Amino acid sequence: MNEYKCPVPKEQQPTNEYIELSKSIIFSWPKTKKSLIIVLIKFWLVTFVLFLVISSGSIYFKSAIFKYILISFFSSLSIPLLVSLRLYLGWNHVFKRLTSERVEYEESGWYDGQVWIKPLVLKEKESLIATVQVKPILNNLIQIFSIILALALSGILFFQYNNF
Repeated sequence: MNEYKCPVPKEQQPTNEYIELSKSIIFSWPKTKKSLIIVLIKFWLVTFVLFLVISSGSIYFKSAIFKYILISFFSSLSIPLLVSLRLYLGWNHVFKRLTSERVEYEESGWYDGQVWIKPLVLKEKESLIATVQVKPILNNLIQIFSIILALALSGILFFQYNNF
């Protein structure tokens, strides 16, 4: 952006935001679907064990071991669900900034917001980055988020309509 006499501070430029997000340890997980699934399964297993320990203190669950395990299984999906939601929100923010025709920025604080209209060449370059690099990440996150949400909702429905 510097060759276009860009008034936007370097850390607020969409391309630089994309690069910083890509270098981040947490936000680099969804770059490949396999690595994201492995990380979310690890989160789920740790949370499942934690929920098993927490639920073991219940007198009600001591008599219904199957229900105890199932409730821990379905409730432990909440953490991977929240992690995938946070990843989606971060990547979606960068995607919107890359595809926008305007760049909103702040020079020194929240009270002096400015808007800069991107030149056509820069807009095309950032649109290409958004389409080729960020859009597949967003699609992976939506798919995984949908699967986790479907599992969690099926667990809720299972316990709502089954009396065992």
